[in-house]
Order: sequence, then structure tokens, then C-alpha cells
Amino acid sequence: MIIPTFSTVACPEWPIETVLERAVRFGFVAVELRTFGDDSRGFASDPALTAPEKIRALSDKFGISVAQLGTSCAFGDPINPPLIGLVIGDQERGVRAARRAIDLAAMTECPLVRVFGYDIPASETRRSGVARVAERLKKVADHAHRTGVRVVLENGGSFQRASEIAEVLDAVDSNLVGACLNFAVAHAAGDTPESAINVLDMRLFSAKFKDLRGGRPCPLGQGELPVRAAVAALAASGFSGPLIYEWDRAWTSGLDGPDVALPHAAQTLFGLLSEFVPTRRPAGQRAGA
Repeated sequence: MIIPTFSTVACPEWPIETVLERAVRFGFVAVELRTFGDDSRGFASDPALTAPEKIRALSDKFGISVAQLGTSCAFGDPINPPLIGLVIGDQERGVRAARRAIDLAAMTECPLVRVFGYDIPASETRRSGVARVAERLKKVADHAHRTGVRVVLENGGSFQRASEIAEVLDAVDSNLVGACLNFAVAHAAGDTPESAINVLDMRLFSAKFKDLRGGRPCPLGQGELPVRAAVAALAASGFSGPLIYEWDRAWTSGLDGPDVALPHAAQTLFGLLSEFVPTRRPAGQRAGA
């Protein structure tokens, strides 16, 4: 069942209690908490700044799940200089950060941690770059074993299309690692919602969407992206996971505040779900239940 979720990139100034209270008020079922880990400063709701037991208590109080932790962890850093960089370079930076995020997710009872592959240098073959990203991601998956947390690789950088994410997932070959499909990025790279979902199939653990007009965020359903087609394709595929709305206010100036953008997004999303999903979540059921 599709789990209506929003990301805290819409509301970096809100503390966690406000995020969860507003989620209830607006009609969302779950939230994605953006985290910057140990060096976090910018988001009041960053779970790295709050005791895990407080997050769990607030989640229970409001009946809103933390569906995913959104991190900046990436595994594309090249080995530089070649060969000797294996000895003198720090090849484990992204891996260590992702492991810490997994530990945080486990303590807060969050089932998913989002990471990136990111850029393969122009001087490197794609085969080599994919192998490097996959090798680092395997180490992260090993750490996730027995935690109850799974890792999702979001498309971006050198891995924008679903088929490019699938390259990495094939190389990792772990049921603890799947995809977070960002429909906006996939659309810009030439994927349709249907084709992207078909490529990822059962390895699609979460999905993200937004709307853009002239390259700038706009209210959901009022832009140029295939929002309706994305929801229809997810519903037709039997997708059961968080569908995360991103209102990129943390990165884009001049956007409407979250008290305007998020209620509109919830209303639009539930309108689309009513077209394509025959039943709703039973009252009181937690996300992921």
C-alpha cells in the first residue's frame, strides 16, 4: 500500500514534534527526516540532534512513522591517486557515515536509509565506477544485517535512470539494498514512470516526487512533470512503501512555506490515490504495518 509521506526539506526550521503534529494535521501518514549526521546544524528536525527514545515516543504519540532517513552519504569518490590511494586515501568516509545513519535508524525504528551513488569521473570507465560504488555499498549492507534497516539508493549524478541504479543493485546483490526512485530525476533522464518502475520491480523500496515548472518547484499537479502517471504506475505495480513528497524549500529561496505547500500536496496526492487505489489505510494503522 502506498504510504503518503513528506520530506523535511520542506520545513528545515520545524523541530520534530512540529513535523509530526503537522503531518497529522495535513493528512500524511509518515515523514522522511533529513539528516546530516554528526555535523548537523541546518535542520531543527535532524534526528542526529534528538535522543532516539524521544523520537520513538513522539512517533507513538502522533501515530506518524519515520519512514526513511534521507542522508547525503555517497560512494562515488574516486581512488586518488590510483592504486596508492587505496593505502593513503580515505576510502571509507561514505561507508562510515552510512553505517552511523543505519545505527541511528535502528534506534529510532526507521526502516529505510537513503544514500546516493553519485558521480563517476570522466576519466574512469563506467564499469570501474559501478564496481567501486557497489563494493562500498556492500560494506554498508553488511552493517545493516540484523538491524531491521534496509538501504535505498536514490537516482542522481551518474545514476539518474532506473537502469543505472539497477546496475549497482545487480552488483551488490543484497535483499537489504534497494532503490529510492526520484521520479523528477528519472523523467529528466528520459525514463517514464512505467518503465522505471518496471526496471526496478521488487527492488523499489521507496519513491519520491515533486512538480516543476520551468525548472522551479511549483505546487503539486500544477507543473510539467508526470505526477498523475507516477501515482498511477505505482498503484498498478502494487508498490507498498513510502511515496515521499519533496518541496525543496531548504534549497530554493522564495517558495511558499510548508503550511501552504504541504496541505495542498496532501490533498492532491489523496485525490490521485482515490482514483487508482481502491482501499485506504485502516484507521490507526501505522506506516509499514
